[in-house]
Amino acid sequence: MRPVLGIETSCDETAAAVLASDGTVLSELVLSQRDHAGFGGVVPEIAARAHIAHLPALVGEAMAKAGLGYADLEAIAATSGPGLIGGLIVGSSFAKGIALAAGLPFIGINHLEAHALTARLTDGVAFPFLLMLVSGGHCQCVLVEAVGQYRRLGGTIDDAVGEAFDKVAKLLGLGWPGGPAVERLATTGDPRRFALPRPLRGRAGCDFSFSGLKTAVAHLVAAYPPGPLPARAAADIAASFQAAVAEVMADRAAHALAMAPDARALVVAGGVAANASIRAALASEAVRTGVGFVAPPLRLCGDNAVMVAWAGIERLRLGASTPISQKPRPRWPLDSVDMPLA
Repeated sequence: MRPVLGIETSCDETAAAVLASDGTVLSELVLSQRDHAGFGGVVPEIAARAHIAHLPALVGEAMAKAGLGYADLEAIAATSGPGLIGGLIVGSSFAKGIALAAGLPFIGINHLEAHALTARLTDGVAFPFLLMLVSGGHCQCVLVEAVGQYRRLGGTIDDAVGEAFDKVAKLLGLGWPGGPAVERLATTGDPRRFALPRPLRGRAGCDFSFSGLKTAVAHLVAAYPPGPLPARAAADIAASFQAAVAEVMADRAAHALAMAPDARALVVAGGVAANASIRAALASEAVRTGVGFVAPPLRLCGDNAVMVAWAGIERLRLGASTPISQKPRPRWPLDSVDMPLA
């Protein structure tokens, strides 16, 4: 199989990558948009316009760094959902254009599936494995049985964990994106100072809830006079919040592993997988349970095109392809992904 070009535009990262069929990364580029910081979150229209402005040059640079022309490729893979519809239309349409012009197959990739399969690229994880997908928009436990075969065991009933980090960052007067800002501040704080709740800890199943924890932080902040929080209080709140999240994540992982006794490994993926405290809590739970633990390199935790190209390779190996008429979709649950062809 020849190399595959991957394109990712599901949110505010414009990314392109070229992978050889064995997973060797021939080139990878990610352009992070900075125009959203003043709004406290991603503005879909701004994101889509930025993708339009930068994607063609980024793809050209990725191809040049790989030393390839489009005729040297096996296929074009692009994220087709879930995500912000404007960005999905830009990326998938551009990919389809290349595929049609070069006479190549187009592979529409589910963004969540790309995250799920990253551990197979980086660590060769065998099926089945338990995936904890944690990001700004998603928080769920999934049993990954094969490419295209995903069984959802549990998910959030309100906020995703990354969303909770962003909201707590805003309460603390930190910048956006909130997850890295809260983690940095927490390193200087006391995680035992504030007794925050651990929502659903000990409950059956592996669903998540972070809305109540976020509200508890809001009450802590409201107890102080208006204006910037004292530095020590802010650091201790950040550390206490992060400790609560990590403890909840470990508890939910324990329940999920009990629901999936055949799982060979616990894999964490998504943007929040970059958080060191959460990684450590999940790694400890995996050791306690006796399964392997895999977390992708930090550069592959957030949105990137390497994972998209790899998901394309995994599907191509099974003979799967996507009709050029496939429409991008803002909602696309992982457990409804089409089965690949045998």
